[in-house]
Amino acid sequence: MGIKQYKPNDAARRESSVDDFSDLTISKPEKKLLLIKKRSGGRNVTGRITVRHRGGGAKRFIRVIDHLRDKFDIPGIVKSIEYDPNRGARIALVLYKNGEKRYIIAPSELKVGSEIISTKDKEIKINPGNCLPLEKIPIGTMVYNIELTPGRGGQLVRGAGNSAQLMAVEGRYATLKLPSGEIRKILKECLATIGTISNPEYMTIRWGKAGRKRHLGIRPSVRGKAMNPVDHPHGGGEGKQPIGLKYPKTPWGKHALGVPSRKPNKYSDKFIIQRKRGKLRT
Repeated sequence: MGIKQYKPNDAARRESSVDDFSDLTISKPEKKLLLIKKRSGGRNVTGRITVRHRGGGAKRFIRVIDHLRDKFDIPGIVKSIEYDPNRGARIALVLYKNGEKRYIIAPSELKVGSEIISTKDKEIKINPGNCLPLEKIPIGTMVYNIELTPGRGGQLVRGAGNSAQLMAVEGRYATLKLPSGEIRKILKECLATIGTISNPEYMTIRWGKAGRKRHLGIRPSVRGKAMNPVDHPHGGGEGKQPIGLKYPKTPWGKHALGVPSRKPNKYSDKFIIQRKRGKLRT
């Protein structure tokens, strides 16, 4: 686990860096836990582009990740730490005592040969990779892969290097501080995994050239100023000039900056104690 910098033999190499994959223990994935990744190019069922700047990219298989962690009270042994092309974090192949194999998102401290377990009722050690309800985790512990609804599987904090801190457990709810700085309440019966997600250096990788982004399936993003007026509100004009508007707009004419993206009066507002901007909710 680390970042490799090449000699600056050309302009792209000078600005780029790569993951060195030194923490991987095996190169080939478990075939029974693979699915073919279908690609839409950002188009919906009618063929219209609904998500721009997507298309192409290298062919990839989906590793089936166990976000539910529902193998309760059955210990498992970590057999390998592997690469997943669909995420920045590493994944761990776990062999359970009943012979079943599953992939989980690996925490930084997890090693090959480590034993992990998931439980709802038993008292277990607070070791990285163990999964248990928030009400049974000590205050101050770093957790990830957190459920929002009991039994639905982990939905929060799944990116490389991320973790949330358990701040309190009172009444029906546990209070968590998320990586964004947001502080919110979650039902104390929800499961969470102990530890910090692996490969924290992933966010420091510099892609260096447009071609590497194309390999990831990300197509170019064109400035609105460079378009014609028919294509974008910023378009038109002779040569370089400002957008000619009081405020930036999206391609569809809506305000582009400083507009809250969260719906007003959303059902989960009552669970949020502090937004990531640091503003207390009343």
